[in-house]
Amino acid sequence: MTQLPTALSVRESGTGTPLVLLHAFPLNASMWSAQLDALPGLTGTDARVLAPDQRGFGGTELGDDEPSLDLVADDVALLLDAAGIERAVVAGISMGGYVALALARRHPDRLAGLLLANTRATADTDAARANRERIAAAVTARDSVQLLLDERVAANQLGPDSQHLVERVQALVAAAPPAAVAWAQRAMAARPDALDVLAGLRVPVAVVAGALDALVAPEEAELMVAARPDAELTVIPGVGHLSALEAPEAFDDAVRSLLAQVAGTAGAAG
Repeated sequence: MTQLPTALSVRESGTGTPLVLLHAFPLNASMWSAQLDALPGLTGTDARVLAPDQRGFGGTELGDDEPSLDLVADDVALLLDAAGIERAVVAGISMGGYVALALARRHPDRLAGLLLANTRATADTDAARANRERIAAAVTARDSVQLLLDERVAANQLGPDSQHLVERVQALVAAAPPAAVAWAQRAMAARPDALDVLAGLRVPVAVVAGALDALVAPEEAELMVAARPDAELTVIPGVGHLSALEAPEAFDDAVRSLLAQVAGTAGAAG
């Protein structure tokens, strides 16, 4: 793990097309261990994989800024600057997808391709925002993320055939600092609708959904594909909200397909 001048901690492996992986809430970049092992070094889709810890999670400091996913997106742009990368394929899952869409809105010139997994481009409903504030207030008041464990966040994120991963996900949830959990919940609640951003993006797009995702319905993936009819949609059977953990081979296949498409687009442009 290297520490960048931006104060983001990042795991990195491989060489080739830059690929940034943005983790789910309330996990950290260690969720990408399978991808860091599997995605680099493949003939035709060689990738330089970077998996940063988002603000407050893993080894990255939270800072004193007001909650905003725009700031997290700016962190990614600074990460690319520090790594000497002009443009990257960005893959975000769940909250990471929200950050990826914020990056697409604020820094579209830094994207070579975009993969959105188990996420949505629509804004929160009033009920969803209220629930996020409930969680943020509770973890702040108690200075503990026990609420997330009590409400079975880990189990709810996983499909019925992936419950063997509960202990691993629980450990990641338990490691999340309460301040980061509250900050991220409020930042997610404030995010705008991004379907127009997705529609206007001029790079290859892929969408991944879990057929049994109880947190983000597959219909959200269909909305994103409606906004981007050229996007490649992968719906993984039997999988819940954490497709990269539950079905890494299927998830990685979607990433490889996007990397190949980006390489083909770059070749045609050249």
